[in-house]
Amino acid sequence: MPLSIFGFQALWSPYLIGVIIFLTIVYFLVTVVWRKDFKVSEPLKKSEAIYFVLAMILIYVIKGSPIDLMSHIMFTYHMVQMAFLLLLIPMLLIKGIPWWVWKVVVEAPVVRNIFKIFGQPVVAIFVFALMFSIYHLPLVFDTIKLDETFHGIFTFILFLSAFFMNWPLIHDVEGQPQMKGLYKIGYIIANAIVITPACALIIFSPDPMYATYTDGETWLKAMELCVPTSTLSGLALSGPQIFNSMSPIRDQQMGGVLMKIIQEIIFAFVLYKVFIRWWREEKSNEDAITENALKEFQAKKQSQQY
Repeated sequence: MPLSIFGFQALWSPYLIGVIIFLTIVYFLVTVVWRKDFKVSEPLKKSEAIYFVLAMILIYVIKGSPIDLMSHIMFTYHMVQMAFLLLLIPMLLIKGIPWWVWKVVVEAPVVRNIFKIFGQPVVAIFVFALMFSIYHLPLVFDTIKLDETFHGIFTFILFLSAFFMNWPLIHDVEGQPQMKGLYKIGYIIANAIVITPACALIIFSPDPMYATYTDGETWLKAMELCVPTSTLSGLALSGPQIFNSMSPIRDQQMGGVLMKIIQEIIFAFVLYKVFIRWWREEKSNEDAITENALKEFQAKKQSQQY
């Protein structure tokens, strides 16, 4: 059965397009037009603009395109959606927003205290792993999927936990604590490990865990999160299986596997970038030490000649 039966609004989320355009306009107003009001002479970098625009595009692709609708039909799409939402988009936003904008944000009176607590690497990893694991407990997951308010609040909290998890690794805000190269490498490895138990439970469970992907009535109720009720009431739908030939358990297993694969690819790329940067810094420091030692030796030799 084609997805077009759900209508244009469910497939392409025109409201989200408006939000994305609005945020993008505000971004360029702040970083280009109003930059001097912040007494900042540093112009917006091309790479920063690219990162931010990519983040906006990716948000729309996973939350406003048919991928979002499919995430309510197949667990595989849900996990792919979560992988990009939690592991890639926060990085793009942190890198895309100039450091001086972040400095204003993180040094605001209330926000400063929040960052002092949740910006700590150990706290950030623990909170993200906890929130991700709780979110995917069957009882919690099905409850969230059946209530638009709960779904919005918990998804936002989960995204914030992912943001703080990525913050110590990515940010370059002056005056904020910075992790050294080797610590970043260890941090990346720890990040790759923390959600493994939750993914393993999903992958190796002998039975389907979520009623919102197996029970027809529950699934239809969950679909109200992305499809207008008036549209659903006019459709004769028995369950997600009419759109998916994959069995529920295979769908669930595929979702868990893809989550780990996407995570490993993203973190492998970040690990490579961090390692290269650390190696270059160490090489530069060694060259500087060698050069200083050589200068001292030559100066000492010249003094001895006199």
